[in-house]
Amino acid sequence: MEQLVIRDADVVDGSGEPSYRADVVVDDGRIVSIVKEAAAAGCQRPRAMRELDAEGLVLSPGFIDMHAHSDLALLRDPDHSAKLAQGVTLEVVGQDGLSYAPVDDRTLEEVRRAITGWNGYGDDIDVDWRTVGEYLDRLDSGFDGRGIAVNAAYLVPQGTVRALAVGWEDRAATPAELDRMRRLVAEGLEQGAVGLSSGLTYTPGMYAEDAELTELCRVVASYGGYYCPHHRSYGAGALEAYAEMVALTREAGCPLHLAHATMNFGVNKGRAPELLALLDQALDSGADITLDTYPYTPGCTTLAALLPGWASEGGPEEILARLTDTATAERIRHDLEVTGSDGCHGVPVEWETIEIAGVSEPALGEYVGRTVRESAALRGETPWTTARRLLVEDRLGTTILQHVGHEENVRTIMRHRAHTGGSDGILQGTKPHPRAYGTFPRYLGYYVRELGILSLEECVAHLTARPAARLRLPDRGLVREGYRADLVLFDPATVAAGATFAEPRTLPTGIPHVLIDGRFVVEDGRRTDVLAGRSVRRTPL
Repeated sequence: MEQLVIRDADVVDGSGEPSYRADVVVDDGRIVSIVKEAAAAGCQRPRAMRELDAEGLVLSPGFIDMHAHSDLALLRDPDHSAKLAQGVTLEVVGQDGLSYAPVDDRTLEEVRRAITGWNGYGDDIDVDWRTVGEYLDRLDSGFDGRGIAVNAAYLVPQGTVRALAVGWEDRAATPAELDRMRRLVAEGLEQGAVGLSSGLTYTPGMYAEDAELTELCRVVASYGGYYCPHHRSYGAGALEAYAEMVALTREAGCPLHLAHATMNFGVNKGRAPELLALLDQALDSGADITLDTYPYTPGCTTLAALLPGWASEGGPEEILARLTDTATAERIRHDLEVTGSDGCHGVPVEWETIEIAGVSEPALGEYVGRTVRESAALRGETPWTTARRLLVEDRLGTTILQHVGHEENVRTIMRHRAHTGGSDGILQGTKPHPRAYGTFPRYLGYYVRELGILSLEECVAHLTARPAARLRLPDRGLVREGYRADLVLFDPATVAAGATFAEPRTLPTGIPHVLIDGRFVVEDGRRTDVLAGRSVRRTPL
């Protein structure tokens, strides 16, 4: 007898087609049969060792978070309810060009320092891997060999690769260095990575010229992977930055997935249709393009990320040395406040939009929840003085919310035919962005049920089948016989994000059951002790 029958579910299968009522039978981690309109047809209904009454609930494929920052959280927190409670069954990590494989001892320390604000420093985790394959093996073994909370796919981080081969200097790679980068990318893909990421407003990835990126993308294309850039600007010059990525990947013959593809800052208010026209023109001429967004207007990054690229050359210690030198710090301030630094997307920083979300040094906790301008006013000093103090005393570990988005752009982009969902969820900090805990139920509750921006069937397709296709996963993303039983049951009338900017770690409502590999990881609204997640590796061509 089979393991489980989910009875009388309203199946939204991920295809975008209308929902249907069915009994869905699960055994040995897969969907073994789907009996449509079983009760009405009066047929012999399937039986199983366990039956779950799904009356009033939607059954859909598990949600795929196309842009996650859980690289260390997956090994730190076996509960990981931030994602599981949302119905996320697969996360794509290794984002924005900086992560923890491939590394050597030097690069590991540099990367840890550079992205402490994303993942914590990581000294609570035994980083016993150096290659991509070893990191994926570590995810598979997880906690005492039992695995991890959710499935995870990995992108080779181009900035980390450049740090290994070139260092943190702002210069072109030599032919020998470029050859080494090609080999590192190829090795990562051979070991199971699904593609390559970049952070082109972060060092050292930002120092790569287009020719260098194109060569790496040729390698990615040869393995059937995709390129996922955080491109060079989301502010001034954003459209040009998008066009650059489209042209670069078309030359390389490489599929393109645009990370957190939005249009921010005052210069881009109402300009989402221009972005979509650019993408549609490329798609209609044969380009392979997808994108992800989160359903919120503020962004989230580190305070250090706003610094100009020249000030970040050489790595974290060099940044701190420049900040403590009075003359150099004044030059940094001028770039930030007057010129508009490349780290701040070419737009002069508006300190009233920069809210401190988290600090690594507990003694600095008083800054959290206030904008830089508010903290500066309380101290009777300039905003730059406050920001500079935070950067130095927190050793670059400060995370921020950047209130620079536009709701009309968010709504316009999420309707696009190439759109998928990605939380960009940073789990560090006292007051993280609520997208880390709320992205997927916010799509379903606010944008589907309350606003009608997308139909339920459309939205589920954006969050399941479409990302599975980008990842080239042959048996995930749809409710189909033979597919893996990564499934979510939610109440369409009550599903909603609980997370707010005031209480960002609040779990969602209306998602009572989540299964990974046919095993309940959330049951009756409570996290079980099951660790069913594993690495999801690139499907060979």
